[in-house]
Amino acid sequence: MRKLELQAIAARRFRPLTTDSRESVTPSPNLLLDAENVAQKPGEVIVGDITYLPMRSGKWSYLASWQDKFTRRIVGWAVEERMTEDLIIKAFERALGSSSVCANTIVHTDRGSQYVSKNFRALLEANECRQSMSRRANCWDNAQAESLFSRYKAELLEDGMFEDTAQARSESFSYIEGYYNRVRRHSSLGYKSPAEFEREWHINTKKKESSSERVVSGKT
Repeated sequence: MRKLELQAIAARRFRPLTTDSRESVTPSPNLLLDAENVAQKPGEVIVGDITYLPMRSGKWSYLASWQDKFTRRIVGWAVEERMTEDLIIKAFERALGSSSVCANTIVHTDRGSQYVSKNFRALLEANECRQSMSRRANCWDNAQAESLFSRYKAELLEDGMFEDTAQARSESFSYIEGYYNRVRRHSSLGYKSPAEFEREWHINTKKKESSSERVVSGKT
């Protein structure tokens, strides 16, 4: 790279931030503190957050994402001009549509007001999901979701900005669906992409189940 005068794009030093909802609303407990709730397979835990996207006009748009904690795959996302409950609900409905959320899935976020809204909590209840939230003033409880945005901004924005919300949505689609989920390798996944890691997990799981069935059949 030195010979070709190339320089790698590096994310800025990761510094997680905390968000607290209105004190009048009771937050959900942090279910991820229980060792039994550590994700061991796809769909057990998804983590979510919201980040600001700079526009050339000087205004902002907002990206909400839901990421599978086990596979690192972004299972739902949305980009809108306003940071409301509709933003996270739209992203969550996309996760539901991809069959990445099921009954008993733990949905973990910070304490942002969008996540304690009646409509979002009703959506979780309707789909039999369990809500989990970071502890008060503990920035590391949702570090995985915030780390995702650090990579997104380093690799896509590169300290730049979007022309408008439509471009932000289009570029986010290309980055998330075309690159991050399918191509980008993660050291935590054995240098596989989230899609590749998840696909191999399902194949290996089916092989183990078939092997167990043959053993049981042989004994009977």
